[in-house]
Amino acid sequence: MTDDTLYMRQAIAASREAMLRGDMPFGATLVKDGQVLQVSGNTQRSTGDCMAHAEVELIRVARRKLGASALQGATVYASGEPCAMCSGTMFWAGITRVVLGATTADIAQALGDPTLPITCSEVLAGCQPAVQVDGPLLRDEAVAVLRDFAQHAAQHAAQKQSP
Repeated sequence: MTDDTLYMRQAIAASREAMLRGDMPFGATLVKDGQVLQVSGNTQRSTGDCMAHAEVELIRVARRKLGASALQGATVYASGEPCAMCSGTMFWAGITRVVLGATTADIAQALGDPTLPITCSEVLAGCQPAVQVDGPLLRDEAVAVLRDFAQHAAQHAAQKQSP
């Protein structure tokens, strides 16, 4: 197993934990110099904060705990392709590499609307300093969590409608 695979599996595990606590099914791992600095999941629903995507939470917590310099040159492993907001946040935090699991198209297919149909690579194209975007990595594992979330949401909606 490569290190990339290990770190992505941690992000996917965080996405499943987020889903199980009622948040959106996304997770992220922050790594620098072979050290895992932080693993975070989405907390949008539990905090009522529409900006509490996994990558933003990851950066917020890591900066508070470790300081801004810890993020400079680090890599983020994201279970789902980071949206425009998260991509910008990672750039401004000094992240230099992003590895994604499920793609933007995978997320849209599994979860439906609303969608922001711009990829992480498109947001970060041409930025200085450059941010490398790799993936998808472990796509099927990441998409499985999204599908589980969608299935649970559909079952919950059906239970609410039945007498």
